[in-house]
This record gives sequence, C-alpha cells and structure tokens, in this order.
Amino acid sequence: MDERLPHQSPPQTHAAGVSSTAPAPPESSGPGDRRREDRGLRRLFVTVPFVSAAAPLGYAVSAYFLALQVQAIDNAAKVENLTIVNTMSALAAMIIQPLVGVLSDRTRTRFGARAPWMLAGALIGAVGLITAGLSTTVTQLVVVMMAVQLGFNAFQGPLAAILPDRVPSRLRGRYSTLTGLGAIAAAIAGPVLASAFATRIPVGYAGFAGVILLIIVVFVVVNPDTDNRGVARPAFSVPAFLKAFWVNPLRHPDFFWAFLGRVLIFGGYYMVQTFNIYIAQEYIGLSLTEAARLVPLIGLMGLPGFIIAIAVSGLLSDRVGRRKPIVLVGGLIIAASALFPLILPSVAGLMISTVVLTIGFGVFISVDQALVSEVLPSEDDHAKDLGVINIAATLPNTIAPVAAGGIVTIFGGYAALYPVVAIVAGAGALAVLPIKRVR
Repeated sequence: MDERLPHQSPPQTHAAGVSSTAPAPPESSGPGDRRREDRGLRRLFVTVPFVSAAAPLGYAVSAYFLALQVQAIDNAAKVENLTIVNTMSALAAMIIQPLVGVLSDRTRTRFGARAPWMLAGALIGAVGLITAGLSTTVTQLVVVMMAVQLGFNAFQGPLAAILPDRVPSRLRGRYSTLTGLGAIAAAIAGPVLASAFATRIPVGYAGFAGVILLIIVVFVVVNPDTDNRGVARPAFSVPAFLKAFWVNPLRHPDFFWAFLGRVLIFGGYYMVQTFNIYIAQEYIGLSLTEAARLVPLIGLMGLPGFIIAIAVSGLLSDRVGRRKPIVLVGGLIIAASALFPLILPSVAGLMISTVVLTIGFGVFISVDQALVSEVLPSEDDHAKDLGVINIAATLPNTIAPVAAGGIVTIFGGYAALYPVVAIVAGAGALAVLPIKRVR
C-alpha cells in the first residue's frame, strides 16, 4: 500500500534509521484496493483527533468536578480525600489496560479485535460519569471514579493499538500529532467547559457522558475493523495476563527507557495538575469561586501555543526521520515550566507556567506515541504492549498525588512542589537518550 495519504506529497527525508516492530500494512492487490485503503486512512486521520479527545475529556471534566465535590464534602481534609480518590481510580486504570490489551489481542469477531472493547469501555465510562454526578460521599466517589477509569482505559488500550495495526511507519508522526492534538485539547478545554456547570455538577457529568459516548460510537462505525475470525492467536490464560505486566528491560531496553521517560514526565505533570484549584486558593490566595473560574481559563491560554507546537513537531519528526530530539526538547520545556510559579507566586506566574507547559506537552505528545510504537517488543501483542506502556501515564496518577500530598504536608505548603516537579520531568526528558532503535 502507498504509505502516503491521498494527494499528499512525501516527506523530503524518509525516516531513515527509524524502525518499527509493527507489521507493515498488507500490499494492495490492485488500484481498487489501493483507493479503498487510501479512503480508509483518510477517514482514520480525520476522525482520530475527536476520538482521542473522548477519554481525556472525561478525565478533565471529572477532575474539575471532583475537586469541587471533595472540597464541598470536607474542606479540611480535601487534599487527603482527593489523593485517595485519585489513587484508587488510577490503580483501576493500571490493571485494566494490560488486561484488556491481552483480551483484545486475542478477540475474534466479525467486527475485529478492537471495536467490541472500545464500545464496551465507552459505555462503562459514560455510566460512571453519570453516577459520579449523583455521589455525595468520598466512598461513593472512589467507587464511581474507579468505574470511569476502568471503562475509559478499556477503551483507550484498543484505540492505541490502531496505530501499529493500521498506520504505516512514515505516517506515524502525523498520526501521533493528531491523537496528541485531540487529547491535550480536550484536557485544556474540558475544565473550561465544565466550569459552566460548576453549580450544576450532575447535569455537567451527564451531558459530557453523552457527548463522549456519541463520539466513540461514530468513530467505530466510520472506521470499521476487518473480520478477524480466521486469524489464529493464543487463547487467554492467567499466565498470559500476569506476563502482560512484565517486559524484560534487559531484553527490551528501548521499551524500558520509553516507559521510564513517560512515568517521570507524567509524574511531574500530575504532581501539580491534581491540585490546581487548591494551589490557586492556598498558594496564590484566590477564593474558591475565583479559583473555580480562573483555573480553567488559565489552562485555555495555553491552547494556541500547544496547537502550534504539536502541528510543527509531528510534521518535523516525519520529515527528518527523528523522534528522540523532539521528545527530549518537549520534556525539558515541561520541566522548565515548573519554575515560573516558584519565581513568581501569582496569577501571572501560573499563566506563564501554563503556557510553557502546554507548549512542552505539544512537542512531547506529538512524537512520543510514534516513538513508543516503534519500540514495542512483540509484533503479535500490540494492544498488550501498549497497555503496559500506557501504565506509564496512569501509574504516575497513583504515585504523584500521594507524593505531592506528602510534600505539601511535610513542608507546609505548595511551594516545595515546583522544584521536585522540575527535577522529575527533566529526568524523564533525559530518559529518551539511551534509546537506540529510534533516532
């Protein structure tokens, strides 16, 4: 199959030296097959930003509502209670992605391996969001947020596997750019949209749940997978599931370094982002009403820089055939963003930090997924391996709030967080350097 999208000129420089463990898409048997494959790729590239935004939109709006709900339940213990909810829900996410990855890789239906799990996960996540709006205790929030994470992570694992399943290697930077664009745009816009429902939280949860479910259903219908009932794969077993959590770092060092870099960068991100509304109140000095209104708007300020960064970085990566330098620069920008609130503890400092942070994430996310897709250990277990690598984005959501809460408690304030965030994110950026399989 021609690896270019229809009517798209090829990159000036091929991705020399960038290899992939994913099998190449099957060769077309004639012009008719090629045209159908081109149309399928075009539909995939047009719709993937929207479906990539679905789960992050759910996470973003629930994080915004959750902080308000927890504070309303017990203002004095809000940090500890929010940490508990986030930790338990992130543990659920860590378990479900590799499990669904193993099951998805072995699923045989007329609708393919991915679509059934994506739809089931979307439904569970949407129901969880609706139920969260009706919750009035921390215990209830723990349960429903675990359901939200279980559902949307069950959806995201098979969605991530579409990249190595269907996208040619030299287009993966652009595809990764589009997925990153959707994910971060949703993460930024989600709290802004949610703020319109700050006094009507149940309505907000239900409305966003419906939108998310609709987006995912449309994507699955528009981008149907092929019937795979004739494809032989090993049956699921308990040892296979347990094995899914382990990739030998000595045999697959590139995968290990990609995993470690993600853990550290996302860890630095979650250490601050989890408590944004509380930081605005207790570190900057805003009231709850001011913080609930201003924090989402500050996030929105970073959107233009993010769009420019992600658009340029993905195309540049494909054109020059290099991933590592771009991921490195993005990670270092993220680390630098943590210094501004420390130097300037004001609304202006938060604004500058957010703009720099979103630019860094635009650069990082645009290429990171493409890099990861090219260091997967197995050609036959894409969803499982991506499930493991995606733990690197969910594991920090478990550890980071606990670590951040401990730092705040020990040092008596949020100022101590920022140097730690800079060090952690900077180390994550440097972790890309030992990767050898990708330039």
